[in-house]
Formats: sequence, C-alpha cells, structure tokens
Amino acid sequence: MKSSRIIYFFVIAVIIIPFTVFGITRWVASHYKRLPVLGPQNHLVGEFSFRDQRDEEVSQKNWSGKIIVANYFFTSCPSICPRLMSELQKLQSRKLENVLISSFTVDPQRDSVGKLKNYADKHGIQESWFLLTGDKVSLYKFARTDLLIDATDGDGGPTDFIHSDKLVLIDPLKQIRGYYTGTDEADLDRLAGDIEKLKIEFKL
Repeated sequence: MKSSRIIYFFVIAVIIIPFTVFGITRWVASHYKRLPVLGPQNHLVGEFSFRDQRDEEVSQKNWSGKIIVANYFFTSCPSICPRLMSELQKLQSRKLENVLISSFTVDPQRDSVGKLKNYADKHGIQESWFLLTGDKVSLYKFARTDLLIDATDGDGGPTDFIHSDKLVLIDPLKQIRGYYTGTDEADLDRLAGDIEKLKIEFKL
C-alpha cells in the first residue's frame, strides 16, 4: 500500500507536473510571445496630416497611445477593397479598446471628404475608424516610406497607382509590428490575436 502511494506521488512529481508546466509554458509562449519590430532598423511611422470622413484633421496626435491598423483602399474599387473593408468591419465589430483603424485612399481625386462620409454612413463605420484623404503625393509617400506597403517606385503623379490588400499593425511607439492579408479570414484572426499581444506588452 505504502509503495503504491510512493509510486503514485513519484509519477505526479516526475511526469505529470513537468509535462503540465511544459504545456502551460508553450501555450503562454505561443499566445503572448512578443511581436517582432519590422522594417529597417529604428524605423518609425512618421508624421502626417490628412482629412477624415468628418472633414476633421487627423494626424499622429490622434494615434497617441493607441494601437493602429492601417491600410490603403478606394471607394470605387471593384475587386479586393470590398472584401478587405468587410473584414475590417468584422474587426471593428469586436469593439477592441485602444485600437484605431485608419484607411487611406489611393484615389483622393475622387474620394473627397463627402464621398468618404457617404461610404462611412453606408457601411456603418464608427468613430474609431478614420477614412482619410488628402494630397496624392503625400498619401503615396506615406504608404511607401512610412507604412512600407509598396515596393514599387513612384512619385504620386497622375499615372502612379498603389493597390494593396495589406493591413499594417502599428504599436503606440509608431513601430510596425505586423503585416496581414486583408482578404484572408485566418490572417484577420491572427491580427486580432496580435492586437491582444500588444495590449499586454503596452498594458492597454
């Protein structure tokens, strides 16, 4: 009887507890492992100033202390944009605190403030989601040099065009922490998980 109890406690101490600790450690590591910082060394998303769907100026000040999900789109896009924006609506519906979505148009000539407001009203876009327009040269420069979502050369001129389905995750320090395919549900789930990791990292 005594020997069987010794064996019982031995099994718990030597086998069950270590495997349990190992399993918990692996789970924590997979769920809360710190996200990498992407882009060139010391790269930070820089200053900007554009107008949103409420005709209000939006700049780095609006992003202060927030986790940002950024992307480029245009309201008349017939292909990837509807799916991408639909997936962002699902993200918005999760009501994530301290998270802002910022969608920059690639077609500012057509996407006026009024056009963006109509789009926002039609799609139920809330206050935590900016639809942004402005000078094309500035918008395209921001995409290429700050968000790093387009590797092609361009000057934002009349024939220049950016079309990307990428979402960019930016932390409160303005560091890029992830890229995601906006039309992929699995990638959107990964994005939601990574947002939670940043909340833990920055105690938001």
